[in-house]
Amino acid sequence: MTHKKIEFVGTSLRDLKRFPRAAMQDAGYQLEKVQRGSEPDDWKTFPAVGAGVKEIRIQDEGGIFRVMYVAKFDDAVYVLHAFQKKTEKTRKADVDVAKERYEEILRRKSS
Repeated sequence: MTHKKIEFVGTSLRDLKRFPRAAMQDAGYQLEKVQRGSEPDDWKTFPAVGAGVKEIRIQDEGGIFRVMYVAKFDDAVYVLHAFQKKTEKTRKADVDVAKERYEEILRRKSS
């Protein structure tokens, strides 16, 4: 079975490592499913960031966490942003971070 490599953009790996242990482990498991070509257990598309962007939704006793990624490219799964969600609606600042990193990937691919 083929695994796409995973590439963390910006501070996304550092941010993911700040999740509580159980949430971090679940995020890793869900990202591995994406690497194998499967969908995570709980996810939704996030077109406000860019075409093909999805977010993994994790909830445990430590809170609500999100991992935004894009897997539509052949070379890798790109993790754009990992953060704790504290409000009903995703904060504009978190959307902007993911969007900026997505656009960075597009620029790299077009050059």
